[in-house]
Formats: sequence, structure tokens, C-alpha cells
Amino acid sequence: MFIQLRKTVVTEGNADKVIERFSKPGIIEKQEGFIDATVMVKKVRRGDEEVIVQIRWESEEHWKQWEKSDAHIAGHKAKLGQPKPDYIVHSEGGVYNVVTVKKPS
Repeated sequence: MFIQLRKTVVTEGNADKVIERFSKPGIIEKQEGFIDATVMVKKVRRGDEEVIVQIRWESEEHWKQWEKSDAHIAGHKAKLGQPKPDYIVHSEGGVYNVVTVKKPS
């Protein structure tokens, strides 16, 4: 299994905008090897909010197919030159190979 994580920090009150973007149906669900996407919000009382998106793939090769797909590239090209929303404080990502999964006994 292969996992892609994206962490986005937004100003207070704006987590819902990121959640909506990653929760609505899209073309990624139709990609071979896509397992699922999980959207999580860090519990905070006040201040900046943090949204984590975890996308699970059957393999790194499936993820690479998605990254190189015409649909994925077109989506990013459509946003070229557009400024990032002012409510986004910071965004970063990473990719991980799953080495162990524990399940209930």
C-alpha cells in the first residue's frame, strides 16, 4: 500500500473550504489502484485550523499513474497563474510506503 498525505493549515473558520474541496466526488475515485481518501481536521480551540487529506493507493505505481494522468495534469494546469486563496497559511505533502498494518486480533 502507498499513501499520499497533504496537510493544509488555514486561518480560523476556513477549514470547511478545504474539506469541501476534497470531499466532493471527483475523477480520482475512478483511477485504477485508488483505495480511498480520508479527510481529517485537527481539533483546535482557537486559531489556525489544520486539515489532513490521506489518499491510499494499492501501490506506488498506481499513484504514479495518477500523477502522470491527463486528468490530473489538466486539473493543475487549470489553476496555473491563479493566486492561492488568502485563507491558506501553509500547505505541504508527502508520500509514504506502508510497511505494517495492525488489525484487531
